Amino acid sequence: MVGFAALAVLAGVLVSLSRQINGRLALSTSALHSSWWNHIVGLVFITVVGLLAGSLFAGDPAAAPWWAYLGGVIGVVFIAAGSWLIARIGAAQTAMLIIAGQMISGVVLDIVMGTAGNPTARIIGVALILAGMWVARAQPTKV
Repeated sequence: MVGFAALAVLAGVLVSLSRQINGRLALSTSALHSSWWNHIVGLVFITVVGLLAGSLFAGDPAAAPWWAYLGGVIGVVFIAAGSWLIARIGAAQTAMLIIAGQMISGVVLDIVMGTAGNPTARIIGVALILAGMWVARAQPTKV
């Protein structure tokens, strides 16, 4: 379990780092241009890894339902939006709002799909995250 948690934390760090790098590229180009390069470089990278691992064409892609391929479209929108937002509201605010969206949608999906756990505790957890974001965003008062 510790290994899975460490991998999840690493993935979160990589998402944040990726947003920063794409946000910087978007400052020199545009959000769509940086998203395009993100996906081209990612395609080359995953192709090389897949070829080296010998599992690039594993499985039966036709067996997946049509909607299973929407992840690519959603990923493009996510990357372009993140690249655009970082330049406008900053990395920390963008990251917090993205995490809030992930938490809200994750809790909703868990509740709708009947995943084991306490829905009330999950909702309270998301509310606490949103409250923390609101507090972190508040401007300091002048004394």
